[in-house]
Amino acid sequence: MPMEEDDQFDSTLLDAAMSLAATKGWQNLSMPDIARHAGLDLGEVRRRYPFKTSILLLLGQLADRSALIDDGSLGSPRETLFDLLMRRFDVFQQYRAGVLAVLKTLPFDPPVTLILGAATLDSMRWIAGAAGIRTTGLEGILRVQGVVALWTYTIRAWEKDESEDLGTTMAALEQALDRAERLGLFRGTEERLSDDTPQPSSLPAPEAQDANFNDFSDGE
Repeated sequence: MPMEEDDQFDSTLLDAAMSLAATKGWQNLSMPDIARHAGLDLGEVRRRYPFKTSILLLLGQLADRSALIDDGSLGSPRETLFDLLMRRFDVFQQYRAGVLAVLKTLPFDPPVTLILGAATLDSMRWIAGAAGIRTTGLEGILRVQGVVALWTYTIRAWEKDESEDLGTTMAALEQALDRAERLGLFRGTEERLSDDTPQPSSLPAPEAQDANFNDFSDGE
């Protein structure tokens, strides 16, 4: 099947899933329900997306694809990270009602929460790398965890943000980035991008950094 048809299939299925989730609740849906609502062949949907969670992973992949498009713009790691994360929110916003319905069910579905948590970690590793943030080694692991914390903090604001321009979401992300910058998330990043020589660690001790990065809502 040509790539254009693949994309159309995925888009149609995702639209149907999010539409139904918004009206019926995610926990009340079955894959045959979604396939029929989308007007797609049940057998083909079964082959491509055997589990409901597969559709949520598809949403994350589409958000990543949108975020990681190279538009030729250049900025600091902080500016780039802001842009990349907001592009992900733009995709989520397209399916807002459905995504909110899914988020409501996660506390009651630990297996799906674990799967999506792992997928989010992988997404944030790509996002961090695209922003020029080191993602390898112990220091890289801590930095990626910091970006995950940024995303988690901001998505809580997005859930409550009913503005058309996502102003509250952007303000929350800027606040989280301010705190992350004070904690050293971006320190030394630009030098590492232009110099392959190993640099001494510029982050706080792992124990202190891990504790601070996990909640950007704390005071200094």
